[in-house]
Amino acid sequence: MTTSPHHLLVIDDEPFIAHIIEIQFSRGPFRVSSAADGTAALAFLRAHRDVALILVDVGLPGLSGLDVMEEARREPDLARVPWLVLTATGQKAHLERARALGAAAVVTKPFSPNKLYHQVCELLGEPAGPVEGPA
Repeated sequence: MTTSPHHLLVIDDEPFIAHIIEIQFSRGPFRVSSAADGTAALAFLRAHRDVALILVDVGLPGLSGLDVMEEARREPDLARVPWLVLTATGQKAHLERARALGAAAVVTKPFSPNKLYHQVCELLGEPAGPVEGPA
């Protein structure tokens, strides 16, 4: 396991979702930051180049999560950061666009925090350890 925490950015306009993710990831080698909209997320990413993985909700106010992803992908320092897309609708168009933009994974809400934790660990090459915490 790595000695320094992976910095995760959660972009979701529902504070409860960001809080659940933060609680779940507090058990591993992770540091979680959050942004409630696309504009704030882009500003955060431009100021914090240490983000290792981004979890983004498709349905954000203003810029959609996929618009944020597309904009961030244009910046060389951010182009290689993996994105995990969260969607409540699972619409085919959203899924296709997420994959076209290079999403590492797409997760439909509601999601299992444990499964999400394991998926992020896999994407970052971290052992997930035993399942614990909220399911």
